[in-house]
Amino acid sequence: MKVAKLALEDGTIFTGASFGAEGEVDGEVCFNTSMTGYQEILTDPSYRGQIVTMTYPEIGNYGVNAEDVESGRPHLAGFVVRNHSSVASNFRASGELEEYLSRANVVGISGIDTRALVRQLREYGALKGVLSTTDLNDESLVAKAQASPGLVGRDLVREVVPSMPRDWDERLSIWSKLPSRSPAKRPLNGRDPHVVALDYGMKWNIARHLCDLGCRVTVLPGTVSAAEVLDRMPDGVFLSNGPGDPEPLTYAINTIRGLLGKTPVFGICLGHQLLSLACGATTFKLKFGHRGANQPVQNLASGRVEITSQNHGFAVAEDNLPSTLEVTHRNLNDRTIEGVRHRELPAYGVQYHPEASAGPHDSNYLFGTFWEMIRKGA
Repeated sequence: MKVAKLALEDGTIFTGASFGAEGEVDGEVCFNTSMTGYQEILTDPSYRGQIVTMTYPEIGNYGVNAEDVESGRPHLAGFVVRNHSSVASNFRASGELEEYLSRANVVGISGIDTRALVRQLREYGALKGVLSTTDLNDESLVAKAQASPGLVGRDLVREVVPSMPRDWDERLSIWSKLPSRSPAKRPLNGRDPHVVALDYGMKWNIARHLCDLGCRVTVLPGTVSAAEVLDRMPDGVFLSNGPGDPEPLTYAINTIRGLLGKTPVFGICLGHQLLSLACGATTFKLKFGHRGANQPVQNLASGRVEITSQNHGFAVAEDNLPSTLEVTHRNLNDRTIEGVRHRELPAYGVQYHPEASAGPHDSNYLFGTFWEMIRKGA
């Protein structure tokens, strides 16, 4: 098999076997603790600019299919696994992972000690890296890793936003259906409520959940102005997930400021961070981020603990949280903020992913909370 190398900015080199496409990519090296859901991870636009390491050792064994995608194509920079299965064994599989990566031009490396890599990232924090099948010179690769721009201060959203508006009509698939814990899906004033989703790199399963609630969903690029959103006469506005550092996204922050108080607002992940910034909060970069489908979060109102799916490297800072925001959810691993609600206006956000693709469904009630907010504002 062809050799591949992963070099970190601190000089560490991992040598393994190439799988997927050949080439060279750079990015921030991070890890995800999910045992399943690798196709959803590959196609999540929030991973733009990152080389993702899977902590679960066996990846690819259930293959790939056309349903488990969260965008039109993979967005991550590179993929790192301990073992990749060359055999797809699942009744839903329509192909194998390596072929899928090759077609999508994603560079992968397997056969390295992912436990050692993850321990290093936990100890020293996320590190910039280069993954290559073409340049195997250690000194050269380390220099490239050190020169990589990283994530801080970059606007990666503009690289993943859709170019045109879209009317969304796809509902949840049979594989992700659960008994509904949401309010009755009844029309508002004889019509379906209209939700405008601002797409900063949105996972498609979020739009499916909104559509399944009975909403008419319009997806707009996250670069639009507040006036363009309000021209659509929304009953509610959703702020999506997306990649990278939220603080450079002044256009999005200004748009959200122009929407607050005019329509109910619900944000997930980057959308939660942008909502907080629009209210006067600040954000900071986590040491190695929260990425996986097993993150414990406590709902402070009910005391209930939710096991959640997460993917973010930044968080809302608590030391100067504005008085207009109330903390609603907290991460039980590091006590960081996982949810906020505006004390006066119909606006709230969570740092994690209640659409859970892939992951547990403990938090899908949050979509029902949004529906109730829309109903009360109608």
